[in-house]
Amino acid sequence: MPAAVKSSFDVAFWFADTALNDNEYLQPQKLHRLMFMAQAYYAAAYGGRKLMPTVFVADDMGPVEPNVYVAFSKGRPDIDVDMFMPDNVELILDSIWRRFGHYTVDRLTRMTTETLAYRQAIGRGKRAEISLEAMRLSFSRGREAPSIDRVVKPKIMLSHTGKAVTVKSWMPGTK
Repeated sequence: MPAAVKSSFDVAFWFADTALNDNEYLQPQKLHRLMFMAQAYYAAAYGGRKLMPTVFVADDMGPVEPNVYVAFSKGRPDIDVDMFMPDNVELILDSIWRRFGHYTVDRLTRMTTETLAYRQAIGRGKRAEISLEAMRLSFSRGREAPSIDRVVKPKIMLSHTGKAVTVKSWMPGTK
């Protein structure tokens, strides 16, 4: 099943630009934790689908997306990214930012390294891949991190009669 966005850089730039618009400095480690959480919550919300075509690895400092790590090592890279996200992606990213963007790096690192997904991967060794299914399970249960329904709030609109209704993007079933 294809990922919702073309690359992990689309998501990295979205978080970096959002932080800049909110006058907040986005530390590299914080960027990786937010990206990790976005991938996990998207998978939890959309039946195991990937938000971005990427793999996270377990590092001593926490989950890391290795390509973004290298590309951002000397500052913001000069590459073309897609700045217009689909509505369902925008909803997840905005929800992650509103809920966790003000957290410290240490708090986000504690949250992500306490997940079963990270612990299993680091148990296999440094730089071991963190499976998407393990990420999905860790973030959908609500044990190590807030459950999806506490992070992503449904979009509420009014019907033609004025009644409040919950609106969600149509997602075709998987086989």
